[in-house]
This record gives sequence, C-alpha cells and structure tokens, in this order.
Amino acid sequence: MMRTGNDAPLPPHAVLEQAAYWYATLRDGQASAQQRARWQAWLGADLAHEQAWRYVEGISRDFEPLRGRSDARLAANTLEIASGRMHSRRRVLTGMAAITSASLCGWLGWREALLPSGLMAWGADHRTRTGEQREMTLADGSQAWLNTASAIDLAFSDRARCITLVRGELFVATAKGASPFYVDTEHGRLQALGTRFNVRRDGERTWLAVYEGAVKIRTTTGATRIVDAGQQAHFAADRISDLQTADAAREAWTQGTLLADNISLREVVQELRRYRHGHLGVADDVADLKVYGNFPVQDSERVLRMLASALPIRIEQPLPWWASIEARP
Repeated sequence: MMRTGNDAPLPPHAVLEQAAYWYATLRDGQASAQQRARWQAWLGADLAHEQAWRYVEGISRDFEPLRGRSDARLAANTLEIASGRMHSRRRVLTGMAAITSASLCGWLGWREALLPSGLMAWGADHRTRTGEQREMTLADGSQAWLNTASAIDLAFSDRARCITLVRGELFVATAKGASPFYVDTEHGRLQALGTRFNVRRDGERTWLAVYEGAVKIRTTTGATRIVDAGQQAHFAADRISDLQTADAAREAWTQGTLLADNISLREVVQELRRYRHGHLGVADDVADLKVYGNFPVQDSERVLRMLASALPIRIEQPLPWWASIEARP
C-alpha cells in the first residue's frame, strides 16, 4: 500500500487520479463556475476525496520555489546552525572514542531525539539527493556506495571503524584492518567479518544482505545472529528474521541497475519511487503484472517507457510531477 510521508495509508489509486484530474483542471484559475461547483461536490462526497486532495496539494507545494527570501534565509541559517552543532558534537565523541570503541558509534539514539531525521541527514558527513548515487573510498581503503536519498556519518579510529546509516541504503566492501568494522542503525549494530554487504533502513526495520564473508547482527536489545554470504535478513530493535537467499537486486543498484526477476509491477513502482520526485502510481488492475529485466534506475522516465513497451500499460501524466501507470485500452 502506498503511504504518505507520515506513514499514513493513502486513498485508493482511482481516487488519487480523480484528485490529480481536478487539480490539473483548477490549477490555472481558468475553471468555470460549473467546474468549481462539481469539484466542491466531489470533494465533499467522501473523506477519501479530501485526503487525496490534500496529498496532491502537498506534492505540488514541493515543486514550488521558495516564496519568501526571508523564509529561505531563515531555513538556511537554521540548517547551518544545526549542522555546526552536530559536527561539533561529533568531534567531541570521536575524541572520547580513544577511551572505548563503544562510544565511537553509540550516539545515534540521543541524536535522533534531538533533531528530526531530515536535519540529521542534511548535516551528515556524506549524503545523496533523490535520484543520486555515489561511490567513495573510505579512510581505511574500504569502498562504500550510497544509494538515492541516503546519508551516513563516519567515525574511524585505531580502536574501531564505524559508519552510522542515518537514512537510506548503503553498500560496503570492507578493507582489511586491525580494528573492527561496524555499521549502526537505530535497530542495532552490524559487525563486518571481511565482507561485501548491503544495509537498508526501511521504516521500523533494517535489511541486511551479504554477498561475501559474513556479518554479525546485534540488535539494540542484544539479540544476535551471523548472516553468511548468499543470505539476507531483516531486524528490528527486539528481533531478527529468519535467513533468506540474498536478493541480487540489493547489489545490482551499485551498478545503476534496477534488477527485476519475476517481481510485480507494483514492486517495481515502489522501487522507482525512491529515485523520483513527485507522485508515481499504478492501477490495481495492472499492479500484479510480472516484470523481468534490467532497468537504468537513474533514468526513471526511460524505465517507464521501457515498461510501457513491454507490458499492456500506458503512462498518464496529467501534471508535470504526477505520473500514473494505467491499463492500455
């Protein structure tokens, strides 16, 4: 089910498309009195209509430029101050890490209580925008890849090497080193045992997929499990799932590829949304179509064209920032 930014479920696809139609009709201010009356009648006919209308309005605001220069300056100053404070605290904590490796990475919880996740990501050591991917070499020679809309903090010392995944998705190929290598999320700690692995924060859980070596999971409540190469699992603060076969798609994105191997169109759309601004919906009558192939994930418009050429679907775009996958007539 598609959800809003606050994780509340959205109205059905058909209702969202009606809301987008009305927004496209009314947005230029040229609608007739009769059209506006029909829109008001539609809006008041069902609570889901009102919810869908608020959703469309919210997305449209994201695509408007900042209206007030003073508001923009205030927002920038607030972010700069918050970022400065976070980096100052990080320097203090890195110094304390010389005493114990636990203090090197153990500050995520109280930091999340101080600032919203958006500000934390903005002030992180490394971050990517929506649709952006980045590869980097870390201080110890390890390789790291950041996926779309992701952010990490780094704290490396002689005692421990630690990455905090603030948001999004991270792939790591660790270099040999005398100190342990950790990746932390709010759900627990991962200890790399000479390996290539992928970590993704996903709401109330963290996903781990291992492709070489092994990784030890330790949740914040103390549950542990070792995940070997070719396996994956997800975990929350108090539990770890059963082991499954590692999904090749969780490694393919580092090559800019969305790998679809007999998955539903709904799942493909869910993945594409991570790389796009605006709304991308899919009608229920085509959502379960099976998809196969490799798609260039950084060019979502091209992916939509490829899907439309291979499946009995069409792409509707009533607004520049609104796309919908419908059944081909």
